[in-house]
Amino acid sequence: MVKLAYVLGGLLVLVGLVWMGQGSGYFPYPVESFMIDQSAWIYRGALVAIIGVVVIVLARRKRPLS
Repeated sequence: MVKLAYVLGGLLVLVGLVWMGQGSGYFPYPVESFMIDQSAWIYRGALVAIIGVVVIVLARRKRPLS
């Protein structure tokens, strides 16, 4: 279960960073994406990345005792 939380948290951080990159225009792929140069996606991406970090931190606290 802890490994799943690490994977989920890592994916959330990665997706959040991609959204932030697209929203800021630094990662304009695909070219026809509706997210490019839209500042709302910077904030949404930051929120998703923060949630990913929180999931990873909570997973570190829930390590098995054995």
